[in-house]
Amino acid sequence: MSTKTQNERILFGLKVKQLRQAKGLSFADLSKASLLSVSYLNEIEKGKKYPKEDKLKSLADALGVGYERLVSTELSKSLAPVGELLQSNFLNELPLDLFGIELSKVVEIIANAPVRVGAFISTLLELSRNYALKEENFYFGALRAYLELHNNYFEDLEQAVERFVREFGIPAARPLSDALLKQILEDRFGYQIVEGGLDDYPELLKLRSVYIPKRKRLLLNSRLTANQRAFQFGKELGFNFLEIKERANTSSLLRGRVFEEVINHSKAIYFSVALHIPRDPFIREMKGFFQKERWEGEALLSIMKKYDATPEMFYHRLTNILPQFFGMNKLFFLRFIHDPLQDTFEIDKELHLSRRHHPHGNALFEHYCRRWVSLSLLKDLHQMQREGKYVDTIVRAQRSRYIGTEDEYLCLTIARPAYPTPNRNVSVTIGLEMSEELRQKIAFYEDPAIQFREVNNTCERCPMTDCEERAAPPAVVNKREEWKRIQERLAELNS
Repeated sequence: MSTKTQNERILFGLKVKQLRQAKGLSFADLSKASLLSVSYLNEIEKGKKYPKEDKLKSLADALGVGYERLVSTELSKSLAPVGELLQSNFLNELPLDLFGIELSKVVEIIANAPVRVGAFISTLLELSRNYALKEENFYFGALRAYLELHNNYFEDLEQAVERFVREFGIPAARPLSDALLKQILEDRFGYQIVEGGLDDYPELLKLRSVYIPKRKRLLLNSRLTANQRAFQFGKELGFNFLEIKERANTSSLLRGRVFEEVINHSKAIYFSVALHIPRDPFIREMKGFFQKERWEGEALLSIMKKYDATPEMFYHRLTNILPQFFGMNKLFFLRFIHDPLQDTFEIDKELHLSRRHHPHGNALFEHYCRRWVSLSLLKDLHQMQREGKYVDTIVRAQRSRYIGTEDEYLCLTIARPAYPTPNRNVSVTIGLEMSEELRQKIAFYEDPAIQFREVNNTCERCPMTDCEERAAPPAVVNKREEWKRIQERLAELNS
């Protein structure tokens, strides 16, 4: 039995196909010359079979090449980029099965046009190097695509939470105390929880917790709030109750080693959020909120506070519930981190359902539009902090229309200080794409108290001439206009 790896079989199959086609041989021709069946040759070229030595010699003779050349791992120039891709973890770790894609089908596409596909792959790999993209960038991108494919709702995880609640006698009342969840971890799963366990490691103080699997020790950051502790305990319970083995041991994913680790981390987060914010009562409360005739930010915050949830937990649950139970499936979620000292804004989490919406991350070091409520609320929060006012959480709504389009979103934003990281503020935003159906579902949609603003993605791409909040010149727009003038002048000269 062959011990060749899947990648070795794939590369060998591509090599055989290339040699066969170079000789102008059909499957029938090669079958006759090598005494190997057509179906077996087909399996070879698809990367499913690797011949034994006697068959390799027959195949080499039929293809008119030496045995050593046929079995050599050296690839032709056209196949080299394909080999580079297969030898990287990128293709191996992509969760093709989650999207209903067979690796053999991908191989067939490569095999049908190795030169063109090879050039395309080479270009992708070069771009990834130039933009310093690593494997985890692809993993997180694949995770977002997977969540979007399922509208970020997973009935199996909802049912797992319900089983956990029954099995451990979790009370119906919310919020759940961190002490209760801590006790379950210690008594039922053998955890040793070390309060302030990260305090002696200053390089780890940006993390909320670190799990030491050999000793089942959970080291906590002493600066965590009660609800952050409860959320971390909920995640650990998720890992254990779902019997997840491949997992990260830090509270946030510093980098994804393999895709399974990334998706398992997402499952544990979902479990904890659903445990703290039960589905059915939450749906009832959000229905009541959307039926209000006037926008009431405090009413939204009161629902969040009822569950003692962080804004991230609260909005995560909204992205589960709104598409599935309210039909609001055209939405985006963004989380911004604001460094007031540098006055920089960074998107570190985003999700888009139904399509990629206008507000999205930009990795080109451009300046995000300061007219977005996500940023303006962070600015206001910082100003309050400078004035010495204690501010925990603030909320605002905005109707945002993107310049040059008819696309409008109702944006609901919550901003707060970033715990446990000092000198940072965070905002989370859910944007609901405007439609007549949405107007009917949200009674306060046209409340005049909700600010209306024209916005864009970044300052560099914005043609607005009278923007007081502009943080950078419209460099991309200017370059586009310059190119347009060049084309017009060339057309004039050639007319």
